Amino acid sequence: MSLSSHLTELKKKHQLLESQVEEAQRSPGIDGLQIIELKKQKLKIKEEIERLSS
Repeated sequence: MSLSSHLTELKKKHQLLESQVEEAQRSPGIDGLQIIELKKQKLKIKEEIERLSS
């Protein structure tokens, strides 16, 4: 897998997690720990994108 395609996949995953976080925050029955876990995953992907981009 080339670097550019890997970055593209990471960006897609980041956007998917962003959507999941937003949806979870709108849902009153979602556990706060689930939201925190999604945000942690999103941050890890963002850091990986930044690391690979520099």
